[in-house]
Amino acid sequence: MTQTAVPYIFMRGGTSRGPYFNRAHLPSDRETLAKVLIATIGSGHPLNIDGIGGGNAVTTKVAMLSKSEDDWADVDYFFAQVSVEDQIVDFKPTCGNILSGVASAALEMGLVGAQNGETEVRIHAVNTGAQVVARVQTPDGVVSYEGDAAIDGVPGTAAPVALNFMKVAGSSTGAFLPTGNLTDTFDGIDVTCMDVAMPMALAKASDFGLTGYETREELDANLAFFKQMEAVRLKAGKAMGMGDCTQSVTPKFGLLAKAKEGGTIATRYFMPWTTHPTMAVTGSQCIASCALTPGTVADGLLERPSCGPVTVTLEHPMGLMDVLIDFEMKDGAFHHTSAGLVRTCRKLASGEVFIPRSIWDGATS
Repeated sequence: MTQTAVPYIFMRGGTSRGPYFNRAHLPSDRETLAKVLIATIGSGHPLNIDGIGGGNAVTTKVAMLSKSEDDWADVDYFFAQVSVEDQIVDFKPTCGNILSGVASAALEMGLVGAQNGETEVRIHAVNTGAQVVARVQTPDGVVSYEGDAAIDGVPGTAAPVALNFMKVAGSSTGAFLPTGNLTDTFDGIDVTCMDVAMPMALAKASDFGLTGYETREELDANLAFFKQMEAVRLKAGKAMGMGDCTQSVTPKFGLLAKAKEGGTIATRYFMPWTTHPTMAVTGSQCIASCALTPGTVADGLLERPSCGPVTVTLEHPMGLMDVLIDFEMKDGAFHHTSAGLVRTCRKLASGEVFIPRSIWDGATS
């Protein structure tokens, strides 16, 4: 056989989609693994024509699952962001939307046993160390994908997937405020550098001469803005102790503005070289935490509650996302406890994806 067959499940998780693999079916070394994932997705072409990617950063994501080596968790979730065109694989971040499908995929793979009615799966996000409790619907011990839950950015309804993120403050950098400051200034732009589930640099849209209500297409066409934003992002990354982030998708970048559609705050989230069509699950927690923290760039954009738990409704290009944040204020400082939200997922296909044997012959060690 001239190609190597690798079993996989193709799933939509939240507003992203991609292949979910059993980690045992993939090469163990990172260099070969990256080559396999590039071939799987078809990175190197804007349409990913020679792979199963979808030509967009939200459709070139990969989940790799295994029985957890962490005493707390049931499943280890290892994430990879594959670039659409540049043949780059970033193993640093995690993805909360793809995580929305992890529990269901783990049940489908037999990594976890299903209960009758509802199954709780404890997930260890390997990339960042985050702990997440997912609850999925399993009537008669079988994963159900049909239900009445709706999320903006996905047509129709599906079974709810409840996610509760634990101990996510400082999960990537080791600190809620990696620079030690509530605000920093880079290239004349005031920025809050924060790490809650995803390390981010956040700024007011108005400081870039934007409203914060622009469409994804309008923002993606604004090359001058992206050039300015990238310069600020790279300086923020260094200040956060993340080193040279030129080829890393982290820290992510977000813009904030006053809400105008009934939400708590208006947001635009970047991946970072394109605009997210909706909102990232991990990024939503960081943005919501920034909105609730006095002294950040969110000052003046909303009225803050004094204690948690509270639902923060983020306005994004395709609608709204609710994030439940539990926190407390101690000596005037914000202390993050946990974050929860409801997403959906759906199994789209399963089978084998084929990799040229010249890239990998199937040996896992």
